[in-house]
Amino acid sequence: MSGHSKFANIKHKKEKNDAAKGKIFTIIGREIAVAVKEGGPDPSNNFKLAQVIAKAKASNMPNDTIERGIKKASGEGASVNYEYCTYEGYGPAGTAIIVNCLTDNKNRTAANVRSAFTKGSGNLGTQGCVSFMFDDKGQIIVDKEEYEGSADDLMMTALDAGADDFNEEDDSFEILTSPDAFEEVEKALKEAGVPMVSAEVTKIPQNYVDVTDEDSITKIQRILDLLDEDDDVQAVYHNWNE
Repeated sequence: MSGHSKFANIKHKKEKNDAAKGKIFTIIGREIAVAVKEGGPDPSNNFKLAQVIAKAKASNMPNDTIERGIKKASGEGASVNYEYCTYEGYGPAGTAIIVNCLTDNKNRTAANVRSAFTKGSGNLGTQGCVSFMFDDKGQIIVDKEEYEGSADDLMMTALDAGADDFNEEDDSFEILTSPDAFEEVEKALKEAGVPMVSAEVTKIPQNYVDVTDEDSITKIQRILDLLDEDDDVQAVYHNWNE
């Protein structure tokens, strides 16, 4: 669940997700609950819920499971209340790490996140200690093998809809937007029939850190793996140039 902009990491993330659907379905289930609570059960009037449903389908979550989650979240009676929380810190070699969580027990989550940093020889810091190194951006990745149009057409569609930047890599196109413009750009691409590998508002590092020491690489990976295994962790962003 890295916040990198490179297509290889997007594919790696999807492969890891496919190997751990229980974890992914837990994450999405919580996101559905929060989205329904905040904006209601109708995705046509609740963009956040529509985004979570799209994410669920991209992760091959069955439709009946999605529907059950929405009904459960919109039903009356006692329900678990989840809340978002963010942790920031440093990994080995001065790498910066941001951890977004959705939890029903902040004490448990804080202890688990701190433990992950400690086991990887990192340090959990104070709020804001590394977030200034990242920009909030809408990020859309298009696989060249799946897209049949021209790069120029894709770029113009994205820019006309309000995108900030368009980048072409060896195997993919990357479209960046402001968070406010993300919904409109994604909608325009969907209407144009553009297949998207990933579409989300994420955090993009302003600069990446190269790490060559094998011990540091092992420790950074240890932190990321432990965070990835935690059901309370929704997303992890870092500036390690893997």
